[in-house]
Amino acid sequence: MLQQSFFCGKPQWNAERDIPDLTGQVIIVTGGNAGIGRHTVQGLLQNNAKVYMASRDERKALAAIDELYALTGKRAVFLPLDLTDLASVKAAAEEFLSKEKELHVLYNNGGVMVPPIEETTPTGYDLTFGTNVLGHFYLTKLLLPILIATAQTAGAARIVTLTSMVHYVATVDYETFKDGSKRRKRTPFDLYAQSKWADAVFAMELARRYGEQGIVSTSVNPGNLKTNISHNSKGLVGLLKLILIHPPEWGSTTQLWAGTAPAAVHANGKYVAPWGRIARHRKDVEDPEKGSKLWEWLEAQVAEMK
Repeated sequence: MLQQSFFCGKPQWNAERDIPDLTGQVIIVTGGNAGIGRHTVQGLLQNNAKVYMASRDERKALAAIDELYALTGKRAVFLPLDLTDLASVKAAAEEFLSKEKELHVLYNNGGVMVPPIEETTPTGYDLTFGTNVLGHFYLTKLLLPILIATAQTAGAARIVTLTSMVHYVATVDYETFKDGSKRRKRTPFDLYAQSKWADAVFAMELARRYGEQGIVSTSVNPGNLKTNISHNSKGLVGLLKLILIHPPEWGSTTQLWAGTAPAAVHANGKYVAPWGRIARHRKDVEDPEKGSKLWEWLEAQVAEMK
């Protein structure tokens, strides 16, 4: 953990220099209007990808799209997406599928960190888990057919899911994925760490289930970055801000490597640490039984979405 957090040096892989030409590639970045996501969208646009910025706040997204156009000369496409609302996730997938016949990379980038314990999704899931895990699971599930079809012609399609070094210290309790008395006894940091463990397990199970169909699924630790995701941090959890030491564009380096570098096409099921270096998950992330259990639980949550 310490090596990934503080002793990882500076990025050697450079987005402007090392990303190959992405002409013809269609890419979705969730939460692409701010922080790591915004820098990721910028790197993709600079290398000629068609990028869908999937964001909840239309005003902020359109402002970011204008600003990135001024920087890159390329314009991202706004895709309305509220990860806390499964109906919004479904609508976003349907809108995308009505416009595109290929999807080369899906960045499950959006997320929240340590919101107040009182906050939940509209249907009663823990806000952190609902946003970081369940929303992305459902979006990925809906887009898997187009990703698999793209892989058949392009050779591979990549799904990059953000996790964190805090997955190493997560205590996982399925009874806290939804609101209830047990969840209310957890700290916001506990719930955040749990969601990042689940993100890593989801990415690993995705690799296990769909790797033979051309899907390359990786989980990425973007690094200890100075972004607005920690704006809710208070009290002892506020100490997190003291260890967030790296500029946010460095975090985009890690996931840009996972989504675009030729070498990363061989990284299915891998955990990518700063700054584009293959590392090891916590051991239980690779347990097929834990992967299957989480996948089945997530499937059950979206089963009634028609």
